[in-house]
Amino acid sequence: MARESLPPLPLLACACASLRRTARVVTQLYETELQGTGLRATQFTLLQALEQMGGAASQGALGRLLALDATTLSRSLPPLARAGWIRAAAGNDRREVRWSLTPAGRRRLAGAVPAWERAQERLRTALPARYWRMLTEDLAAVGAAAR
Repeated sequence: MARESLPPLPLLACACASLRRTARVVTQLYETELQGTGLRATQFTLLQALEQMGGAASQGALGRLLALDATTLSRSLPPLARAGWIRAAAGNDRREVRWSLTPAGRRRLAGAVPAWERAQERLRTALPARYWRMLTEDLAAVGAAAR
């Protein structure tokens, strides 16, 4: 379902503003598809990242993977733990916390995957293939350059 009839967004002179605006619009698309799953896009991303990392992941490693600061993670992870979807364990020292998915978290994530796949497909089919590659490959390079 291509969306050629919709005009492109106006160009912005600032890379940051352009990326943030695009992130908001894409997030809205994913939020729409995730309705009814019990997960917000941000929560889905955290559960998906923990699954991708396998086992117990340190909060620092999770932050590096998602480019999230410690304060954001400290705010975002406890509600997932209270819901019973993730659990915290002590790391190698007192300061380190390691997070892992619980069986309930794996079920919640698995139940939301079809909605996530619909969002992926909506975006993929609305874009020429070169733009999809840009999303999955070039933006990682942009993120690395900004670090």
